[in-house]
Amino acid sequence: MKIKLIMLSLTAASSLALLSSCLDDLNTMPLNEKILTSDKVYVSAAAYRGVLAKCYGSLTLSGQEGPSGNGDLAGMDEGYSCYTRAVLYLQECTTDELLFHSGSSQGSRDYLFMAWNAGTQITRYSYYRLIMSIGYCNEFLRESTDEKLKDRELYEEMKSEMPYYRAEARFIRAYCYSMLCDLFGSVPFIDETMMPGVIPHQKSREEIYNYAVAEAEAVAALLKAPGENEYGRVDQAAAWFLLSRIYINANSWVGKNEYENAYRYAKKVIDSGKYPLASDYRHIFLADNRTCKEIIWPLPQDLENTKSYGGSNFVIKALTDGNMKPFTGMSDVWGNARLKTQLVDMFEATDQLFDESDPWGDSKKDKRAQFYTTGHTKETWEDGSALKNDFANGYACLKWRNMTKGRQPLAANGTTYSAIDYPMFRTADAYLMAAEAILRGASGSRADALSYVNEVRDRAYLSGAYGSGTSGRISDAQLTLDFILDERARELHTELVRRTDLIRFGKFTKGYSWDWKGSDGAAGSYIGKDVDDKYKLFPIPQEEFTVNPYLTQNPGFY
Repeated sequence: MKIKLIMLSLTAASSLALLSSCLDDLNTMPLNEKILTSDKVYVSAAAYRGVLAKCYGSLTLSGQEGPSGNGDLAGMDEGYSCYTRAVLYLQECTTDELLFHSGSSQGSRDYLFMAWNAGTQITRYSYYRLIMSIGYCNEFLRESTDEKLKDRELYEEMKSEMPYYRAEARFIRAYCYSMLCDLFGSVPFIDETMMPGVIPHQKSREEIYNYAVAEAEAVAALLKAPGENEYGRVDQAAAWFLLSRIYINANSWVGKNEYENAYRYAKKVIDSGKYPLASDYRHIFLADNRTCKEIIWPLPQDLENTKSYGGSNFVIKALTDGNMKPFTGMSDVWGNARLKTQLVDMFEATDQLFDESDPWGDSKKDKRAQFYTTGHTKETWEDGSALKNDFANGYACLKWRNMTKGRQPLAANGTTYSAIDYPMFRTADAYLMAAEAILRGASGSRADALSYVNEVRDRAYLSGAYGSGTSGRISDAQLTLDFILDERARELHTELVRRTDLIRFGKFTKGYSWDWKGSDGAAGSYIGKDVDDKYKLFPIPQEEFTVNPYLTQNPGFY
């Protein structure tokens, strides 16, 4: 299969696209592939900054012309190819959190039933998007050496900032490799030292893991100090967070016990004090969330420069319906995704129902229970019926709202696109990783672990230091790994981590069931069941084997 920009990792800079000037707006400006070469791209400090912006923007945008048209990945549905949308299918729809009633032609039913194969369409979007982003970063690093800057008479102008630019590109690449390690295991590897045109050889999962760790460890010392970089660009706290996330999954990925390192880096994020928990959980997912200090690494979105069918625009439209427009600030919604009963039941029954007179859930104990239940059944099924494309089956979700902290929409009748910056990393996750690592044997005390969990719950309940609400604190006796797994779902649902969590806790393929898991969609088959352990990984897309002879498929997929 011929992929347009994916081949950047194998060819030259001719398929690179510039983003104009600043990283805040990520406004695309496509290059003419037939006449522009690297010597015509890297002509100024602003141009280098624009290419770095494209490295970031590859995780936000889908192409060169906004929501559709001239997509990055030729031959693919551009909307599905947006990074966070692509990963949400893999990380949330295969779990106890989300069900998509539509999209079966792309493979959403394969994910719902945990029965995907090497030809399942949705799988390829994440794979190629991650490889493409790595290619952008490699190209930037090849073209930003001191030697290249001196040849282009830009060294003196850029020598103070370029080390940070390069560290940021390496961070993005390390993140992408960590996700490939998580999702696919053993994948093709290429970095900036390899000649353009080389077909990459496959590295083992452990080699990919080791590379991601080494790069993240290296850039942790090279990035700007926590809180010192521009909004939307990463700093040392982002590297610490990435390291904590990689290390806490080391056992399930490659059989290594790295819980002490996971704890150490999560604690560094917390102790830096630069990214304190938001005063209200609901503020993290609003259109003015760039004022929220908790978000360590956001993917900026606005109404003009980052229009796409991915990011927060996708998740808010998918999880709402037409009746919810007054509560979401959107003029256009899709309503094709619903919550599974297992996620809803992780919250107290009194917090589950939606109250039209209290649309923000102020009277609820746990403010994270943002469900829309009017006109919906809690069940994602109907007795005696096969799985139906009925958007009323399953609760909708109000976690994401294209409104301000003042609870006002951005336009009187809502807007077509979302301006909610997508939170890739945030501090509450660091609290929960630290607590989990301690329970798994890291050096902190149980009292420390309990304190971390209760800090997150105080904020969720607006109690303790966060308000006068009913306390949601738990006792030491209640603090177990199972509790932390559920707490992670309550805190982080729809934030691209659930599959990874379930695998780490040994509850993804066996020992825990949810709606439609292992089903065929027939009447009465909504009760989940165990599935083959091969589904802990996704297969490398089948078409990749037609262009790379060095690949071996993941076990069990043909």
